[in-house]
Amino acid sequence: MPSFHTTHHVRHSASEMFELVADIESYPRFVPLCRALRVRRRDENDGRLMLIADMEVGYKAIRETFTSRVTCERSASKILVEYIDGPFKYLENHWIFHDRDEGRACLVDFRIAYEFKSRALGLIMGGMFDAAFRKFAAAFEDRADIVYGKGAS
Repeated sequence: MPSFHTTHHVRHSASEMFELVADIESYPRFVPLCRALRVRRRDENDGRLMLIADMEVGYKAIRETFTSRVTCERSASKILVEYIDGPFKYLENHWIFHDRDEGRACLVDFRIAYEFKSRALGLIMGGMFDAAFRKFAAAFEDRADIVYGKGAS
């Protein structure tokens, strides 16, 4: 099963990065391969935000939409994305944010594992997904610089 894991030090607080990643409706503006995103349901309970969302991903003429459950736990500084329906057999994504430098920076831990239902789609989209995941850290850091400023050096 394809997977990707990275940890990345950024010049923004764990709280800022959490808020940026939890703002999934902004993803089409800056996330590689994300063409559209629609939140179907939003529930907040005891500091935990749970979203059900449809994300359209694509490259050139290839487009696929999948549904996932996004659970945002502010107190634990983590976000979990679990696959519900679409072209995948399996998809799970974790974000964990750890403050550094007295909250002036943080370490972002990003993990994703996925498998397409269709071997053919996996062959077509797999390489693009791998390349996109490698650009995710930079895309979110660039977005944080736009939203919050350049941060500490």
